[in-house]
Amino acid sequence: MTQTNQDAKPALPDHLSVDPKSPHFNEAVLSFHIGIRFNGVEKTNVEEYCISEGWVRVPAGGKSKDRYGNPMTVKISGKVEVYYVER
Repeated sequence: MTQTNQDAKPALPDHLSVDPKSPHFNEAVLSFHIGIRFNGVEKTNVEEYCISEGWVRVPAGGKSKDRYGNPMTVKISGKVEVYYVER
C-alpha cells in the first residue's frame, strides 16, 4: 500500500510559538510532536523559538504573570536545533 499525504510533515519554520494569539503560531506544524535541543540539551518547556536569531522563550517559574494574565517567560540565547520526533 502507498503512503498517503497525511504522513507528510510541513517544513519546520524558523520562528514558532505555541501561543494561538502570536503571528508565529502554526497549527499544522504543532499537530506533530516537535523536539527542541537548546545548547545540546533537550528542552520540553519551550513556549517559542527562533533558529536564525538563536533564542528560546521558556517559563520564568513562580506565579508571576504579565499584564495580560499569561505566565512570565524568559528569553535565553544559544544554539537552537528543532526536529520532528518519530514515535
